[in-house]
Amino acid sequence: MPLPAPAASPVTDAYTRLTEVYPHLGVTELSLTDETPRGDGWVPVTRLAEGGAGLDAFLAWDDEQVLRDYGRKARPDVIASFGLHRYVWSAGLLFTVPWFLARRVPRFPVRHVAFQRTEGRLAVRVGAFACLPDDPAAGLPGARVVPDEEALRAEARAAVAEHVEPVLGGFGPRMRRRGRALWGMATDEVVEGIWYVARLLGEEQRAQRELELLLPGTTKPYVGSAAFREPTDPDGSSLPTRDRVSCCMFYTLRPEDTCAGCPRVCGTERLAKLTAAAAS
Repeated sequence: MPLPAPAASPVTDAYTRLTEVYPHLGVTELSLTDETPRGDGWVPVTRLAEGGAGLDAFLAWDDEQVLRDYGRKARPDVIASFGLHRYVWSAGLLFTVPWFLARRVPRFPVRHVAFQRTEGRLAVRVGAFACLPDDPAAGLPGARVVPDEEALRAEARAAVAEHVEPVLGGFGPRMRRRGRALWGMATDEVVEGIWYVARLLGEEQRAQRELELLLPGTTKPYVGSAAFREPTDPDGSSLPTRDRVSCCMFYTLRPEDTCAGCPRVCGTERLAKLTAAAAS
């Protein structure tokens, strides 16, 4: 179905900026009367949270992509891990981009979001949002004014958790992971999504500082902290990285291509991978 013309909201400018620097993800805002898009590859996120046939159809794309690109089948739990990564990495930006750019945090329960993965599109129904007292949007309908930056960070954590928790419930049984392991993966995706976008914006260092405050390692249900580090290569150049909480399972397809931040990688191997990536 064709999407409606985008509605303007307190987070529109942030999503516009996101798409400018990362054209692979677009966000369409729905009004209260717009229907949630269906067909043409659109998946209401409630279907992913239910964990039934809708999730089966969603993961079939990952299954086909792995076989096509790597010439082999992946285990069902690996396919589910890939599918969760690809959704949560994108969905996390719905919250972290407006928080990072505009100090506004929208609320999106799963019933208010749909995902079109092949075209990299999200459709959302914007309603309530949190902001600071001096924000010009503080007087708008739906605004929840919080007193300071830490309170806004708490709103960001709560908004992401509200959206992600039911999605983890749908994916978890397929991934053979529970509780802490699932939230470790979600923590990684939330951090790495906005960290990547911030690099495109030329604000990587600010993002690292902000994320260390957002996820200091003591904020349940999140597991671990932002965990940024900057080792140096043999020439003394800085190599920004982070310690992932979880493994993305890509090693099951290509053991030699394990990512530098994987918890399976030792310090020496990590430095070698980072140095090689920087040189290339």
